Amino acid sequence: MTQSVMVIAIIILAVVCLAYANGANDNFKGVATLFGSGTTDYRRALAWATVTTLLGSLTAVFLAGTLLKSFSGKGLVDADLAATADYGAAVALGAGLTVLIATRLGMPISTTHSLVGSLVGAGWIAGSAIHLGKLGSGFFVPLLVSPFLAVLVTVLIYPILTYARRRLGLTSETCLCVGNETIEVVGTSCNAVALERAEELSIRLGDVVTCQSRYQGKMLGVDAGTVLDRLHFLSAGMVSFARGLNDTPKIAALLLLAPALGGFGSTSLVGIAIAIGGIMSARRVAETMSQKITSMNHGQGFTANFITSLIVIGASRLGLPVSTTHVSCGSLFGIGTITRQAHWSMIGKILGAWLITLPMGATLGAACYWCIRAF
Repeated sequence: MTQSVMVIAIIILAVVCLAYANGANDNFKGVATLFGSGTTDYRRALAWATVTTLLGSLTAVFLAGTLLKSFSGKGLVDADLAATADYGAAVALGAGLTVLIATRLGMPISTTHSLVGSLVGAGWIAGSAIHLGKLGSGFFVPLLVSPFLAVLVTVLIYPILTYARRRLGLTSETCLCVGNETIEVVGTSCNAVALERAEELSIRLGDVVTCQSRYQGKMLGVDAGTVLDRLHFLSAGMVSFARGLNDTPKIAALLLLAPALGGFGSTSLVGIAIAIGGIMSARRVAETMSQKITSMNHGQGFTANFITSLIVIGASRLGLPVSTTHVSCGSLFGIGTITRQAHWSMIGKILGAWLITLPMGATLGAACYWCIRAF
């Protein structure tokens, strides 16, 4: 095997690893509200995310050509460096390691941020000039604006949707648990056994585990809860489709150095690796996104997903590298803020992980480039 063929093989393996890490960290984000609100279970939510994300990945070759060019490194570092296989492999490895570490810790981070950091870190260690204008306007501005935009839009739209629901006469049901509670009466000695069993009537409000908030009423003659569940699934599918559409070309751009694969071959390979990563390793981040950011009902989950899909799909069409993670989390932050159900300690940890993602990606990208060049 010649050295050039070996390097191309390393690039392909590195990109597959990055795509796997992306699926593990990101695939469940679009359906987190389905699981968190109790609309469906983990397996069904993951299956829906896998199918719709893969469809977005395959569609990306037709609709997201601008992102393919943006994340090849051209315009950010010297063109000669961006065209080298060593640089592409280092970028993929650095970003992949960053995302895998975060996934292991259950932290939802941005693959986009890790990629940008790795592009810059590998470019810097290679001695390339970093074009700050391109870095600022093409990457930092949309990445920083997207989560705040998601919070703002959510805070503005959610009260409107709540008002519309009430005007339509749709009400939220409350779960009341009624039943007999058995009480064991036990003596005080160490070897005591139950001496008497008493039963009394117990009445209490159900919690998140025992029941889920449902909507009562009719919409166009159809049960409101059923309509909302269908819309919730649809919005979750839109988010997952948008994520596949937005993230796949960012990763597949690194395979431009392996032209034999072609555009469709590159996106297909990346899409399949993303799907496998989600199926195999999504559980930890899924629990964080679904249960540890905020409590939510079906309507709140639908609102967050709908807003996320609009922002991410719009960004894909404009070629803006927004982070699906930042947008989806921003929508959940907005829901938690307006309902006062936000878990701020976890939100603080997520924000901290976001702050170190880019410098960590840069450090690992630089280290990977140095290792590849040294050996």
